[in-house]
Amino acid sequence: MRPETEAELAEIIRTSRATLSPIGGGTRLRPGEGVAPLDVSGLSGITLYEPAALTVVARAGTPLAELQAALAAEGQMLAFEPDEREGSTIGGVVAANASGARRVQVGACRDALLGVRFVDGQGEVIANGGRVMKNVTGYDLVKLMAGSRGQLGVLTEVALKTAPKPPVTATLAVPGTATDAVAVLTQALTGPYDISGAAWLPGQGALVRIEGLEGSVAIRSKALAEKLGAEVTQADWATVPRAASGDLWRIICRPSEAPRLLAALPQPIAMDWGGALIWVALPAGETPNLPAWSGHASRVTGDAPLTIPAPNPVVSRLNASLRERFDPRAIFASDGTCRQTSRLSS
Repeated sequence: MRPETEAELAEIIRTSRATLSPIGGGTRLRPGEGVAPLDVSGLSGITLYEPAALTVVARAGTPLAELQAALAAEGQMLAFEPDEREGSTIGGVVAANASGARRVQVGACRDALLGVRFVDGQGEVIANGGRVMKNVTGYDLVKLMAGSRGQLGVLTEVALKTAPKPPVTATLAVPGTATDAVAVLTQALTGPYDISGAAWLPGQGALVRIEGLEGSVAIRSKALAEKLGAEVTQADWATVPRAASGDLWRIICRPSEAPRLLAALPQPIAMDWGGALIWVALPAGETPNLPAWSGHASRVTGDAPLTIPAPNPVVSRLNASLRERFDPRAIFASDGTCRQTSRLSS
């Protein structure tokens, strides 16, 4: 099924007796998702773009690359920096709360989200938020839908804040292991350097990005390079972590907890957000044996969904109540994992 309008989508959901899994480009699916595809890529196109107001509105099936190109033509970007996977749609980005390295500076996708339109499990069209940055319209369903992964409703349109592209970018590198990098990245992020990226990659070491006006970038880069013993380098900040074999795991933690977790893991594929996000590959079917920590880990690829630690019973009840309210017929397919919309998408 591939509806071309919001009304068609609402009718499909309203009359369906089978489970549905909303999919745009299908590039961000987790294990167990997409089992009963409802293709929403037909709901495509930029419906409003006001560069002067730093606002863009697009239908959920709009290719991310198309949206990025339109913004770039005006010297703008999505500040939360979603990775440009081939075929990715803006609806999928929002549904996954996909956020790149610049999250350490500007926040996540949900922080740039101004408004949404979506169809709930009863086929009702719901609009929440607005198309301007100063907007108050009751319950904040906007934040709730970001990261909900199609389990509360099917996004049809999103309104987002845009940002000017920085005129100059500099990346500094400090060689070392992922464990060594945590202290380096912490020094950079807690200083007066206005860091827009703090990551680690094998063979490149700790990577720190500074952006802005040419003179400012030069001063901050020089001061930070001297403090860290870093060198100017080149890095691909849009890299998508991939496991050459086995299962890919996404681990969220406090940066202060990262060294303990890294000690219990093989060398990670990548680390981002100053150590708060760790990507690691494990043999197929293997679960990481991690010490107690405040975050969570999700299997991103593999045969079956899994999130650890076990979901908090109170949070599980809250999520179940949300599902019952938005999808009383349980028509939207669940991946069977902990449906914690605020944690799984963090």
